[in-house]
Amino acid sequence: METRQIGSLSVSVVGLGCNQFGRKIDAEQSAAVIDAALDAGINFLDTSDRYGYGSMPFSGLGRSEEFIGGALKGRREEVVLATKFGNPMGDDPSHRGGSKRYVHIAIDNSLRRLGTDYIDLYQIHRPDADTPVEETLEALTELVDAGKVREIGCSNFSRAQLVEAAAASSTSGSRRFESVQNEYSLLCRDVEDDVLPECVEQGIAFLPYFPLASGLLTGKYLRDRPPPPDARLATFPPNRPHLGLTDDNLERVERLAGFARERGHTLLELAFAWLAARPAVASVIAGATSPEQVRTNAAATRWAVSHEDVAEIDALVAGGHR
Repeated sequence: METRQIGSLSVSVVGLGCNQFGRKIDAEQSAAVIDAALDAGINFLDTSDRYGYGSMPFSGLGRSEEFIGGALKGRREEVVLATKFGNPMGDDPSHRGGSKRYVHIAIDNSLRRLGTDYIDLYQIHRPDADTPVEETLEALTELVDAGKVREIGCSNFSRAQLVEAAAASSTSGSRRFESVQNEYSLLCRDVEDDVLPECVEQGIAFLPYFPLASGLLTGKYLRDRPPPPDARLATFPPNRPHLGLTDDNLERVERLAGFARERGHTLLELAFAWLAARPAVASVIAGATSPEQVRTNAAATRWAVSHEDVAEIDALVAGGHR
């Protein structure tokens, strides 16, 4: 599989998102998914200290990291391992955010759960309004200097926050964010207005999550047909209209599916291949709950979409008709 760079890290263009480990699948099933990913050429695993949470508040936190640690015993060197910190890890308000004190607590907890002595890419999960980014970068630099982390990144940062972080890094001499992980798909394209251009400007790797728009781009949702009984999109929050099962969204999906079908591909393959062709994208992170699913994801970027394809795809998303 093609690899791309996140700083000094060489990662597969398709990454495995591990957010369902410990939530939808158990340790044995998670290990099977990781085995399939490695067999398919995926070397980039992305998780978070918070993944694995259950239906009760703060239940199951950290299970994803624990399951990954168990599955990787004896073969840690085969993967580029990414995790995140900063989201609440309990009721204690001091166990969250990007303060220097908490960064050092969070890394040691993640290392213990993952059963490793270093993390390849350590990312703050979201901006911390209560902590200056200078403090967070200083703490992360200390982790790199100590050999606990190889590269650092961020997630859910705006363009202004990336600019602020770059300035802080330049002024203080601390390590800089080598990646940013934000939502991006054919149906959610806000980052094209600001974050992606900033990534190109700074040379920051972009990691899209929700590449399939939480399942909307898998092709399993059709107009005039009720959604599957376990469909999360059927009750998706109204503040995320791009993920709703609306007539407009389903019409876009139908147009895109037709475009892919005419070229001998699936809608899912289009979603991955289009993202892989976007500027600054290093790895398309997608979750999987079965070996078959991860193999399908891994094969999706074999289709190299052309500039002409991209232009037509953009027109179809904007409302063009086939």
